[in-house]
Amino acid sequence: MNWGMITYQVPLTRHAAANGQPLCFAALAAQKNYLSLYFMPIDAKVLARLRAAFTQAGKKFDMGKSCIRFKQADDLPLDAIGAEIAAVPLERYVAYVESVHRRR
Repeated sequence: MNWGMITYQVPLTRHAAANGQPLCFAALAAQKNYLSLYFMPIDAKVLARLRAAFTQAGKKFDMGKSCIRFKQADDLPLDAIGAEIAAVPLERYVAYVESVHRRR
């Protein structure tokens, strides 16, 4: 648990965010009227694949700035989401984050 969410995060021994907190990879949060799935290594390709997976599964794709909103687990194409999360190795995600911070 971190930030009030169930969080899958990079261990501090591997990488600490600028604020000294663990780097978030994915998280689940309960909002007032919906649940949120945060998946940090999302880019245009991942977004397109997720959108297609939702369409193929006949499910509503409701995405905010940084999260996918849903009411219950059945609203998600869980196989597709699991595949996208598994497709991003920890080392690649950390390398990407570190490269972004070096550019600043």
